[in-house]
Parts: sequence; C-alpha cells; structure tokens
Amino acid sequence: MAAKKAKKSEKNTRTLPAVGVVGSGSFATAIVKMLLENCECVHWCVRSEFVKGAIELRGHNPTYLPAVNFNLKCLKLTTDINELVAQCDVVVLATPSIYLSEAVEKLYVPYEGKIFVSAIKGIVPKANDVVAHYLRDEFNIPFERQAVLAGPCHAEEVAMERLSYLTIAAGCTEVCGMLEQAFTSDFIRVHPSADILGNEYSAILKNIYAVGAGISSGLGYGDNYTAVFVSNAIREMEHFLEGIHEVPRDVNESAYLGDLIVTAYSLFSRNRNLGNLIGKGYTVKSAIQSMNMVAEGYYAAKSIYETSRAKGLHTPIIDTVYRILYEEKNPEKQFRKLSTILN
Repeated sequence: MAAKKAKKSEKNTRTLPAVGVVGSGSFATAIVKMLLENCECVHWCVRSEFVKGAIELRGHNPTYLPAVNFNLKCLKLTTDINELVAQCDVVVLATPSIYLSEAVEKLYVPYEGKIFVSAIKGIVPKANDVVAHYLRDEFNIPFERQAVLAGPCHAEEVAMERLSYLTIAAGCTEVCGMLEQAFTSDFIRVHPSADILGNEYSAILKNIYAVGAGISSGLGYGDNYTAVFVSNAIREMEHFLEGIHEVPRDVNESAYLGDLIVTAYSLFSRNRNLGNLIGKGYTVKSAIQSMNMVAEGYYAAKSIYETSRAKGLHTPIIDTVYRILYEEKNPEKQFRKLSTILN
C-alpha cells in the first residue's frame, strides 16, 4: 500500500495542464475520478445547482456512481461552462450527445488554442453528425486541437478501480501524449491512436449493435447466437468505417472489437439493456422511459442508417435495428429474417 501511495504522489508532481470535465453522468463522474489520480485539481461543470450542491455537501455524485467519494479540495465545481473553459487548457466533453449543443452553444469566452476531448459516443442531433465534425464546423476547432476517448471502459468498473483500457485518438501526437499522461494510472491503461473519426464512429456503431444484441437476448436467443451476431457486427463495422473514412486501421484492436464485445455482453451496458427490454415485449417508447440513463444507440441508429443508405453500404444489422426502433417492425420477425444471413 505504501508503494502505491508513493507512486501516486510521484505522478502528482508532473506538470499537467488545467483540465475540466463537462457533464455529470456516470462516465463524466468516472472521468473525474480518473483525472484526479494525476491532477491536483479538476474543474467540473455539472448540469444543475442541485447536483453541484449535493456533491459539495456529500462528496459524491448523488445520482451516478455514488460510491465514488471525492476530496472536495481537489474539485472546482461550477454550472457555468464559460467559467470552466476560461480556467482550463483541456476541456473534456462528457454529456450525452443529445445535450451537447445545449451545453457548448452557451460558450462566449475565447477558446482558441484549447484542447477539446470528446468522451461522447453518439451523434449530435442538431448537426446530425459526429462530435469531431460538429466542433470543427460550428466552432472552428481543428482536428489538431481535438481528441476522442474510446475503448472498453465502463464507468461502473472504473468506479471499482478494475483494470480498464482507454484509447485516446488525437490528430496531434503531442496532444495524445499529454492526455496519456493525464489518464494513465494503476487501474487505467492508455493506448494512443491517430484515427479520430474511426474511433468516434466505432464507438457509435457498437451502441447500435449492442441494442441489437440486447433485442436478441430478450427474444430468447442464446450465447451461441450472440457470438455469431458480434462476429458479423465487427465485419459490418469495418465495412462501414471503410466507406466513411478509409485509413489504415485494425478493427481487432480494443477500441473497435473490444468495445463492441463489452457493450454487447455486459450487464452494465445501457444499450444492451434497452434492446433486452424491447426483445421482451416493451414498446420502444416504454423501454426508453424505463431507463434513467441515455442509451446512445437509439438516437444514433437513425443517423447511421441514413448515412449507410446515402453511401450505398451493405449494413443488414444496422438496417434491422433501425426498422425495429423507428419503423415499429416486429422484433421477432426481423431477427428471424436477420438470422438467415448471418454466418
């Protein structure tokens, strides 16, 4: 134990930029925990005064990962994104995708030269596009000042300090190295990548596939079927990524295949849980309403389906999930049809 404390103390002596996190959900809370392993102070912009007051009073997020206790001396809490951005060199965006534009469009302080890191695994509805494009097109933030957090890294396991793996994709090697230093700890391993768009799209796609895996589970399909389903999904993901942004990549790496597997199988996966409810007979609307967290796969399915059609891509799994979620097609009939073409 003494050796571990000495190691952590050594990390805290490193010079790291001022880092802030926007969002107060489970993954945002986990990111704050990760960063506090190395940063003496983390700025944290939460959604409401209630959440801010509860954290200040109790030392933990009252709604998400309540077992994670924070040293309040190491946190600078606010509900104003401008206050956070003004004081930080690195801004980690960790809101659900459906709330991102609401948060960042309040920005009026200068942010040129700052680094924006997306921990969002969904499509921005207002732009109908990925976060990287949204930040570039709407806020003139170039890819060189952006990064993406990806990889199989459930917030609940971070809270328990179970060994987890992050992939940090950045357009600049210096940015990637700095973020690797900020996030690496005894329970977080970091892998660098230059594939910003590939990592972002794969993180979105795996949520759609996880909804499908959950539907199949709810319908009574077993582990054998799920293994075949995931095998087909990674090949479909590779086909989609090549159609969107063709660069050298290995989809067998953890940011692609690993994240797909954990999201399709894990009981912590909200997307799998959403699909499972639908497979058991819930309507899509009632399944969404029964959950207290956002399942990004639902919101992404429509945009990804439309992109696939526009590009002329062959994506039968995406098409199946879309028809169930948005065209009210019968899940049992759709999966019976899908099962005939999986191999």
